[in-house]
Amino acid sequence: MWIAIFVLLGTVLAAGWAAGRVPAALGQAALVPLLAFSGAYLFTLTVTHLLPEAWQLVPGQGPRVGYWVLAGFFGQVLLEVFSQGVEHGHVHPAGARAGRVPLLLLAALAVHSFLEGSILVPAAGGAIGSAYYAVVAGVALHHIPAAFALATLLHQRPGPARAAWPGLLLFALAGPAGILSSNYLVLHERLGAGAYAALLGLVAGNFLHVSTTILFENSPGHRLNWAKLGATAVGATLALAIA
Repeated sequence: MWIAIFVLLGTVLAAGWAAGRVPAALGQAALVPLLAFSGAYLFTLTVTHLLPEAWQLVPGQGPRVGYWVLAGFFGQVLLEVFSQGVEHGHVHPAGARAGRVPLLLLAALAVHSFLEGSILVPAAGGAIGSAYYAVVAGVALHHIPAAFALATLLHQRPGPARAAWPGLLLFALAGPAGILSSNYLVLHERLGAGAYAALLGLVAGNFLHVSTTILFENSPGHRLNWAKLGATAVGATLALAIA
């Protein structure tokens, strides 16, 4: 559990630190293959591990889990109204709001990250237990472009560069907070199989939306890009190899 906490915390802070030292255009270009890799990896892991585990936890209650998957998918659509797509590396010009702290954006990202961290419960066993660090890696990879985009957006505001760190720290701490909360509930037997299955379904739906959005956005005009295609194939193959 503590390794996962330090990995998620360190990933966000390192990507945020890099965003202040790398030109935005260069950083965004370098992140394109990583986005394709992480999108394919996350999508494959969701289909082969998270969804089967959610259904196995509550035999005969597949439709209920399906409702939570739908809730996670369409809930992410709503979250992105406020987060502006930062989860998948988008940076929109601040415009008239350049001098304001994007509180709704930060809150949406924090909720998104908290939910992702909440499924990282090694004591749950099953697929999430056997592929625990694979899922941790998927979440961490997904957080790199998100943290880079968030830091870039925060650096666009007037003021010193250090003013971006409170927002980055909020995002960095949200995932570990989710890990600590769910592990505490499991340890004290306050999170039953049904509730954990619902949580897995919710986050799986979230992952499905984010990963498919990344993959579709990485193919504008449906033109073939060998670098992106290669990164996508490697990400999917690696996730399959973890089975």
